[in-house]
Amino acid sequence: MTYSELMADGVKLLTDAGFPEARTDVRVLLFHVCNLDFMSFLRDGEMQAATEQEERFREMLERRMNHEPVQYITGEQEFCGLSFCVQPGVLIPRPETELLAEAVFTDAKGKRVLDMCTGSGCIAVTVAKLGTPAFTAASDYSAEALCVAKKNAKRLDADVTFFHGDLFENVEGAYDIIVSNPPYIKSKVIEELMPEVRNFEPRMALDGTEDGLLFYRRITEEAKRYLKPGGRLMFEIGHDQGEEVAGLLSTEGYGSVEVKKDYAGLDRMVFAVWPGDNKEI
Repeated sequence: MTYSELMADGVKLLTDAGFPEARTDVRVLLFHVCNLDFMSFLRDGEMQAATEQEERFREMLERRMNHEPVQYITGEQEFCGLSFCVQPGVLIPRPETELLAEAVFTDAKGKRVLDMCTGSGCIAVTVAKLGTPAFTAASDYSAEALCVAKKNAKRLDADVTFFHGDLFENVEGAYDIIVSNPPYIKSKVIEELMPEVRNFEPRMALDGTEDGLLFYRRITEEAKRYLKPGGRLMFEIGHDQGEEVAGLLSTEGYGSVEVKKDYAGLDRMVFAVWPGDNKEI
């Protein structure tokens, strides 16, 4: 079959099965398997696909029909213009998290930055690669996630130091910026998420316990020991958590607390400044 015929078959299959982004999904899978981009598809769409390409494409379609995320099928996801390896066991980087990464790397010049709950490493690696920090570190509880994050740092030639532990358990040093996109979904809500998320992405990276705020509480309290006076704590949040997370920060003594919105006008980030002295690390 030609590339165009494979595209049409795939779109019909996923559309008939009720996938809302059928054309986008199929395009990503076909281009990945056949090493195509938009321009080469326009030019070569009537060329015959190799037998092994067609077979692999149909295998990928079958996986997608079972609601496996496209990013896990291809093993990659773009984030801030960089290509990241992703696999089951790490959260897939989201476009909205790019706003947080951009806010950090534009403010990171000459600073020490720590990415807490790093997952795939998308924030830490982006900051190290696109910003000019003096030092970039990242921490995660999951050894599997850290393996992927280290792979991404290596493949993108980003200088990141990694710590393995329960939040700040093994973190060393003091920082000008601590950034985190922690688990923040309420436990009972996870079962209501679309199957791509609830059945494939790691629950550890999603579950913020009963009220979704456990990790905000812990990070807000523990970060005070690792932030330099005047250092910034920068969170991604759920769209309905701005007031609560801002309240936690204020209660813990942080100042200049700001809730920031995403491009859809939803609360998406909370920033604050730690005014006090950190304990000796």
